[in-house]
Amino acid sequence: MKSEWRFLARITRQILRHRLDRLIPAGALRHRSARLALAGLQRLLPEPGASRGESLRQAFVDLGPVYIKLGQLLSTRRDLLPADIADALADLQDRVPPIPDFAVEQFVTQQLDVPAADVFAELQPQPLASASIAQVHAARLHSGEEVVVKLVRPGIAPRIREDMALLKILADHITRMVPDAIRLQLPRVCEDHERVLLNELDMFSESRNQIQLRRNFADSEMLYVPRVYAEYTRPQMFVMERVYGTPVSHVEELRRYGVDMKVLAHKGVETFFTQVFEHNFFHADMHPGNILIDTTRPEDPRYIALDCAIIGTLTEADQNYLAQNLLAFFHRDYRRVVSLHLQSGWVPADTDAEEFERVIRDVCEPIFAKPLAEISFGEFVLTLFQTAGQFNMEIQPQLVLLQKTLLYIEGVGRQLYPQLDLWETAQPFMEAWAARHMGPAAVVSEWVNAGPEVWQQLSRLPHTLMRSENELRLLKSHLHRQHQSITRIEESFARQDRRRRFKQVAGILLVVAAGWMLWQPLAEGLADGDVTMLAGVISALLGSALLVRA
Repeated sequence: MKSEWRFLARITRQILRHRLDRLIPAGALRHRSARLALAGLQRLLPEPGASRGESLRQAFVDLGPVYIKLGQLLSTRRDLLPADIADALADLQDRVPPIPDFAVEQFVTQQLDVPAADVFAELQPQPLASASIAQVHAARLHSGEEVVVKLVRPGIAPRIREDMALLKILADHITRMVPDAIRLQLPRVCEDHERVLLNELDMFSESRNQIQLRRNFADSEMLYVPRVYAEYTRPQMFVMERVYGTPVSHVEELRRYGVDMKVLAHKGVETFFTQVFEHNFFHADMHPGNILIDTTRPEDPRYIALDCAIIGTLTEADQNYLAQNLLAFFHRDYRRVVSLHLQSGWVPADTDAEEFERVIRDVCEPIFAKPLAEISFGEFVLTLFQTAGQFNMEIQPQLVLLQKTLLYIEGVGRQLYPQLDLWETAQPFMEAWAARHMGPAAVVSEWVNAGPEVWQQLSRLPHTLMRSENELRLLKSHLHRQHQSITRIEESFARQDRRRRFKQVAGILLVVAAGWMLWQPLAEGLADGDVTMLAGVISALLGSALLVRA
């Protein structure tokens, strides 16, 4: 309980310190008393010393890495936030305040267990960029190769665990107090988010992720992934090739270079779908701070991916389910969408399919044949959540990373080429994927690949059939013995029940007989004023009745 109060006090302190009350429009409060309370609070608090966007950014920085990640996500949603707030939050992508008084060379020496100068001919003490989890420094190897060294912020793991523990408590409270919140599975979402954040602290994991992503896009014209120097990777240190490019958020600079924005935007969508459906290994932290653009060929630009700490994968079932849903949406086959939801168990089996189809149609029809600039994916997701609540559909936590990545992709797409039609761009890719993975050729390929295993199993078929026959015979014998045992138990219960009823009837008859035989002496005793016999008879009758009932 003390932790919860500290958590609430910490949040409240940041709200008051940075005057975040300015972010709440007075008209957004329904009750007049709440509006008056907000107005009174704003009169009492001192004037803020920074803009509202800068105040919100600083509050996220003060609250720590969990909240910085939230600010990074919000910074890409210029359709949902005013420009001044989005611009301020964009600094969270790579301009978080650096680690104060950080002895870089000493830290690197501790990680390598040899002097830093033995590995690096040059190591810059000032960071190139600083983010919520780590910061990067320019360096040069003795071989002359330019590299960057990524260093995890010391002591950050306990802070993440404490913040997430409190957020999980809050999620539990919300789930208990708000019945509709159960389907959101907030506690599990918090656990998944905590696991993702803690994975970001493991530089060995990031090294493996980047090596795999680089392998997946070897010789690709869509995405370049820098080389990893795995021999210098340590638990809190990561070394990779230094690359040069233009940040994807510097749209005007890209235009000055003559970059074909339409090609760039289409490549972004194709890169995302390739990672999700072809490789099943997707970069799940694609905020603008992690994306550079190679402008050496402006007519055919290429993305450069940085920071592979967060990688998402899907099960084969989820991947196929998503692919079929997307294809059904592209073809406006809402009946198929309903069928898939029912088959997956994500909505109850007794859902009214006709009504579900009608609601999905009403939600989805307006988004087709519109450029991205006219579609708010955030509002669309909100509407889908409302639809989910209406039909008791559970939110799937295993898809949270994918949903977040889609939000990033849309945010980047809006900045690069607002006319991009996300659906029109993705549909040809998904149809080609379906032809390869779900069409007749895929079925034949699966049979061919399974051929050796099938032949191997066929050779064992006679032995398997004999063993199955013996097991079936043994099972029948067991069932027969169980049936006999159950029959004996039922007969025993029946005998005990008959004996119990006989004893009850006999007891009642004995009580009646005793009362009849004692009636005459009892009457004479009462006539003489002797109540002793009456008390004895009543006690005997009560005791006999209790025994009979027992």
